[in-house]
Amino acid sequence: MRTKSLKKNRINVVTLGCSKNVYDSEVLMGQLKANDKDVVHEQEGNIVVINTCGFIDNAKEQSVNTILEYVERKEQGEVDKVFVTGCLSERYKPDLQKEIPDVDQYFGTTELPELLAALEADYKHELVGERLTTTPKNYAYLKIAEGCDRPCSFCAIPLMRGKHRSTPIEDLVTEAKNLAAQGVKELILIAQDLTYYGLDLYKKRNLAELLENLVKVEGIEWIRLHYAFPTGFPLDVLDVMKREPKVCNYLDIPLQHISDDLLKSMRRGTTHEKTTNLIKEFRSRVPEMAIRTTLIVGYPGETEAHFQELKQWVKDMRFERLGCFTYSHEENTHAYNLEDDVPQEVKQERANEIMEIQSQISWELNQQKIGQTFKVVIDRKEGEYYVGRTESDSPDVDNEVLIDATKIYLKTGDFYEVKITEAADFDLYGEPVNANVEKPARKELKVRTV
Repeated sequence: MRTKSLKKNRINVVTLGCSKNVYDSEVLMGQLKANDKDVVHEQEGNIVVINTCGFIDNAKEQSVNTILEYVERKEQGEVDKVFVTGCLSERYKPDLQKEIPDVDQYFGTTELPELLAALEADYKHELVGERLTTTPKNYAYLKIAEGCDRPCSFCAIPLMRGKHRSTPIEDLVTEAKNLAAQGVKELILIAQDLTYYGLDLYKKRNLAELLENLVKVEGIEWIRLHYAFPTGFPLDVLDVMKREPKVCNYLDIPLQHISDDLLKSMRRGTTHEKTTNLIKEFRSRVPEMAIRTTLIVGYPGETEAHFQELKQWVKDMRFERLGCFTYSHEENTHAYNLEDDVPQEVKQERANEIMEIQSQISWELNQQKIGQTFKVVIDRKEGEYYVGRTESDSPDVDNEVLIDATKIYLKTGDFYEVKITEAADFDLYGEPVNANVEKPARKELKVRTV
């Protein structure tokens, strides 16, 4: 007969999906810690909270498999309780309750107080901007808004996250100061749509003013912008980027496609010409900017001609960073009414073609960096290499700078001037040029090899 452990409960928070989910998990963990709960992130614990993603098919499948894994561990007596929260739970709660009833309780994206109550904790309103970060100590995500008002035909985010809601500037500055006090040096601003920031609170697009306040926070060295929307982009943001050294010359702006036919069907509110002119405007006003974008192939009605137009445009634009995804037919979206008429194998072939083109572009752009010196932050040590990033690179999705750790000692989280000596498609190799870096201790040379 199974007996419950007498030791103190430990809550293990498991995070799936995007950086917005990482942020939400960190807020949850901060609340639990303030309630004197023993909480860990993706380690062992007898109570498990799974923060799910429900964006596209692959993400949903991973979330369901993770839930099933922990339900099985519960049946085997390895964990006592399993709770599920996040986007999948918000979107499919009735179905999940029916199909996986052994989960103790399901919660949506706005039910943090209820989730805390189930974990025998109180929601503390005074914890504005306080959370338990799970990222490396030198960077953290700063979610400046929740939800989205855009009508994109393929996207289920409004179903899961609701309408756009901006966080006040003063609250975000407080949160940034708290993070800086913990040693965070890079803020990665995230939202479903950064460019909509402030319209609800201040009746204007106010991202530029937010940036002007955040650059005053002592200890923060880089501020990076993720998930901008092309329609209605506030161009005064470019002025701040150009003027303020702390604001990285970097912009993540998902463009999805370039064919006028598909942009109209996708309800993106823009055209081939407008999109191209916007990119040219970025590069004219901030020539140093690294632009990251993402594209969708295989959207309903995408013909070979549409795809060839997209391919040529990718070649012409030469984006510094680019990702490509196959279209996922999502229930209750506007596009779900269209026929998902591009076969999956064709979708995948098209995505592969786009990424082959981008790989060549990235290789050519990286070759130009050999011999140049860049400011690099060291994120971690992996085997015999320190792994760092330039201003042009965001964690997990962009290029990395590899530095031989057997020749020199660098401090994780610190910035160094690094000269690039070699370059591959998506990785750079370099050597620090700082005069004050230390030689490694002898004992460090004999451990951990690749």
